[in-house]
Amino acid sequence: MFHVQPQLDLQGYIETLVVGLFQKNQPLTGIIKQLDDKLDGHLLTLIKTGDISTKKKEITKFFPLGKLNIKRIYFVGLGKRKQLDNELRKEIFGKVFQTIQEAKIQRLAIALDTFVQEESELLEAALSLGEAFPLSTYKIKDYKHKSNGPDKQIEEITVITEKNLEGIQKNLSIGFVYGKGTNSARTLVNMPSNLLTAAELSRYAVDLAQKYHFEIEIIEKETMEKIGMGGILAVNKGSDEPPKMIVLKYQGKENWEDVIALVGKGITYDSGGYSLKPRDGLVNMKTDMAGAAAVLGAMEIIGEQRPAQNVVAVIPATDNMISGSSMKPDDVITSLSGKTIEIINTDAEGRLALADAITYAKHHKADYIIDVATLTGGIVVALGTHTTGAMTNHEGMFAQFLKASKQCGERIWQLPIIDKDLERVRNSKMADLNNSPGREGHAIMAGAFLAEFAENTPWIHLDIAGTATTSNGSSLGPKGATGVMTRTLAFFVENFKPMK
Repeated sequence: MFHVQPQLDLQGYIETLVVGLFQKNQPLTGIIKQLDDKLDGHLLTLIKTGDISTKKKEITKFFPLGKLNIKRIYFVGLGKRKQLDNELRKEIFGKVFQTIQEAKIQRLAIALDTFVQEESELLEAALSLGEAFPLSTYKIKDYKHKSNGPDKQIEEITVITEKNLEGIQKNLSIGFVYGKGTNSARTLVNMPSNLLTAAELSRYAVDLAQKYHFEIEIIEKETMEKIGMGGILAVNKGSDEPPKMIVLKYQGKENWEDVIALVGKGITYDSGGYSLKPRDGLVNMKTDMAGAAAVLGAMEIIGEQRPAQNVVAVIPATDNMISGSSMKPDDVITSLSGKTIEIINTDAEGRLALADAITYAKHHKADYIIDVATLTGGIVVALGTHTTGAMTNHEGMFAQFLKASKQCGERIWQLPIIDKDLERVRNSKMADLNNSPGREGHAIMAGAFLAEFAENTPWIHLDIAGTATTSNGSSLGPKGATGVMTRTLAFFVENFKPMK
């Protein structure tokens, strides 16, 4: 896919060349100067007159018309030098790839050095380039009847750079792995719930385990009943589809220690149960397993990268449906931890399944736990659709995770959990906990509920209800599932420093 070469070969034929241009890019240097010399200064004239734009994210297609052994050049506006950061560069690369793909061009060369201000940025730029390619060209797998053949895809990308060719090649590959893992998560979230059942999700995990040599355990309903997984079983009571507790283990250290648990909510469809969602609220509830998808996408990246870390992924998978046997408000259930829960709201089901999954992760000797879930509408009200809500019981662990999220360009914002929040969750006359203490601070109440099961284990809760999908396409992908937190989870695992 990616091929790195040290210089622009103007003697050989190039079908498509991509070059970045900063505003006030004078005097011309490097590849841009080479091109301008071959064009007898015409390139500089076009830049000065604005016929070739240097404005941020604007792309100008230029035909040398025999002056060069290049069929076409895409000049990409980068804007002002000081305003170009890594996230903007990734978005620019994404727009380039979308433009190239739309033109049905299959081979291109990118002058990477023209997209950085300094040599020190080259490795980061390569990482962004590698990641932007799969993200930006991702297409939703739909189920339409089509008579036409498959679209032409970009098949070969030559990256031209003068420095650190080996490092550039490595980072291109890493970025591609991160983008591809995110796309895998997107595909799962976009699937209809009649096709992506708990059983199908478990089969996907089995295939992942076989490919990357993970240990895998699928806990079936009968075993759940024997060991007392009352949380996920309660959610599943109204369903015709049996539940699955999916466990993947990756051991990157000699001893099973410093274990990071990634716990993903896998509610394949959420009707709300007897606390039925309104008509409009039922649409798109196939995406309620986006937390599980993020964990599986992260495990794909971990399988490719093979970091020196120990990871256990735990996914409680079921749908939340209505029948004569469904759980009801006022029911009392017993979770795997032994703690009893009064059901106030059957639409607060994700936290019940996650409670058992967090407890089971601790059974696998998890030293650190991160759960990720489309958990509450309250987080959307609080933070909108571009920021993931986060809660924690360990600021040191959270500091590492925050750094990972910034590196991956996935914005998070920490919400507090105080003693009074925990008191509200414990306020039940009938059980140890209640699953829905009220509308006030709804997102925090969900986190406080899960904190009761994490207990003293360092833990982070991520509510992706607002960020798991987008209603607008961008230069890094179409509308629909975003695969949010896949990259951050994987990057956190790869770079984690155990805390003693």
